[in-house]
Amino acid sequence: MSLVGEGITYAYVPNRFVLADVSLVVEPGNTLFLLGANGSGKTTLLECLCGVRSPQLGEITVDGVAFSTLSSRERAKRIAYVPQFPEAAFAYTVEEMVLFGRAPHVGPFGRPTKKDYEKVEEALALVGLEGLRARPITTLSGGERRLVLIARGLAQEAPYLLLDEPDAHLDPANQHRVLSMVQALAEKGLGVVATTHNPNSALLYGHKVLLLRAGKTLAEGDPRHVLSPEILTEAYGISFQVLANGAGTKAFLPRVRAI
Repeated sequence: MSLVGEGITYAYVPNRFVLADVSLVVEPGNTLFLLGANGSGKTTLLECLCGVRSPQLGEITVDGVAFSTLSSRERAKRIAYVPQFPEAAFAYTVEEMVLFGRAPHVGPFGRPTKKDYEKVEEALALVGLEGLRARPITTLSGGERRLVLIARGLAQEAPYLLLDEPDAHLDPANQHRVLSMVQALAEKGLGVVATTHNPNSALLYGHKVLLLRAGKTLAEGDPRHVLSPEILTEAYGISFQVLANGAGTKAFLPRVRAI
């Protein structure tokens, strides 16, 4: 059972492809990080995987079922998507915002049940926002809004979770909390895809990495083996250096000075 994209190709303008023949496999219990410079196709790939966009070429299957044959509601039961930018067009409360994640289970004319509210409570507790359930989302910080959107994705109870830069707008402590939580969810059987600009997030919290360059796959595999100063330099166009200790832990930094 897995979420599979084969030969995904997408263009916003005819013959100007932002994704070209990209393939990936997302397995339950694993976290796949998408890396690449701005404009490399990371967000577009997520949007193709969840059905926001339809690729011109290629196929997406979820647990052996062709994605194109599923209704929007059935897709939402299988894949939860957390976009990059917090949404705050109306002053919904935190609880109301997270409750939207239960929509695929409630239906268009149904009413939330006790179970739905219990799932909202569980999701808020996972991200540490249970004390803010009555606050309007418009009064929250950017980082808090990110956590609310992640909670909404968790409340959806889909077996696959797509996160566009989940560590954006968060301080280091909250970055660690969110990414550790994502790692823990994967260990419980969730299949996760997350975009990031930080290769060290993939090293610390990921099982696999897919590195994109100009819409094409540059490298993929275990981040401990795939990522190197050379491959990151090719992806981002600046020099990188690696820091390592005797225990084998390493990190990548732009080469701005000798350390």
